[in-house]
Amino acid sequence: MTETAKPFAQAVEDLDAAVRRHNFGVLHVHDIGATLRGKGVPFERECKVFEVCNPRQAAKVMEADMRLNMALPCRISVYTDGGRTVLGMIEPDHLLGMLSDDPALRPIANEVETQMRQMIDEAR
Repeated sequence: MTETAKPFAQAVEDLDAAVRRHNFGVLHVHDIGATLRGKGVPFERECKVFEVCNPRQAAKVMEADMRLNMALPCRISVYTDGGRTVLGMIEPDHLLGMLSDDPALRPIANEVETQMRQMIDEAR
């Protein structure tokens, strides 16, 4: 997790731009805070989860083990916590490592993780 001094909306906008600069697609952005509030749940924080994907990398992962489609796409979140804006992700290397011990996945996961860390760093 990485804290930023930026307001939530600016961090969201900057993350969206960073994802696209790295040739990942933004498949969907879940506005979890708005969804909860829309369902009548009193939720004060903001939270948006970006589903991001690099199609070439996703294809490599599924070629190695089709069951790993359940771990795709990757996610990067932007949320507020105690007045702070935070960006975070579940590391692809750890996630795929929990689901498969195929050594061919490690370099793919490491490359995706490196790019996702760069996106977060650029957005902060």
